[in-house]
Amino acid sequence: MTEPDSVAWPAPAKLNLFLHVLGRRPDGYHEIQTLFQLIDLNDELRFEVDDSGAITRGEVTYEVGATQDLVTRAAVLLQARTRTKQGVRISVTKHVPLGAGLGGGSSDAATTLLILNELWKCRLSRNELAELALSLGADVPVFIYGHSALAAGVGERLQPVDMGPRHYVLVFNGKPISTAEIFGSPDLPRHSRMISLDEAVAGVGRNDCEAVARENFPDLDALFAELGAWGQPRLTGTGGAVFLPMPDEKAAQDATREMKCRYNVRAVRGVDRSPVHEMMDVIFR
Repeated sequence: MTEPDSVAWPAPAKLNLFLHVLGRRPDGYHEIQTLFQLIDLNDELRFEVDDSGAITRGEVTYEVGATQDLVTRAAVLLQARTRTKQGVRISVTKHVPLGAGLGGGSSDAATTLLILNELWKCRLSRNELAELALSLGADVPVFIYGHSALAAGVGERLQPVDMGPRHYVLVFNGKPISTAEIFGSPDLPRHSRMISLDEAVAGVGRNDCEAVARENFPDLDALFAELGAWGQPRLTGTGGAVFLPMPDEKAAQDATREMKCRYNVRAVRGVDRSPVHEMMDVIFR
């Protein structure tokens, strides 16, 4: 039998297939509508639980201070909420680049909450975890529920969506983009309309952050122009990763082979359900 604390737990990335900014709220946050597509690109986390009460990091493959790291912040938050006396040492192997609009940090935080809730026997419900997660970031709840979804509010009102097999080419720009910078721009459109689920799944909609990001980052704008030779490039989140929808796996693989000599690129597949939830069903149930 697999021991839960010896497992490398996945934290999947996401794409925003569209992102409409509907307006700014009195608290400074923005009302949005977006379609989250989970993809088969994952970070990996390991949790070594102990009775020390201390939350520490083991090996991590990124340069973020422990107090700013969403992984340790999530563990501290869960520990405070449940008053558990247990501690943990968390190691993270990063495959999802920081600042790419792929939700890597948010997904790492969600996996931390989900797995420590089990390992520490906190017994919080999924809804309680999602409420806790929202204080860490607007993208975290979708990873808590673990399903591709149409989202509204600040991203926390989620309607699960089954989109079936989808394929994309993902291009890493290599330059992190600050979400706060994009959403703070006076040029960001803030009056887009909500669209229906059918429209969202059919590909209607745009990313309102794209024009601002391309204006502020000339290298990103040039990348968009170049990628037009392979399809219709789209920005995910606030960037800087770019994705191209592909008709099937072969088209994605062929385009990736053509592009890899010029770009940091990989073919990815959309997944409707998070792999961490699938593993939890096997190991904890």
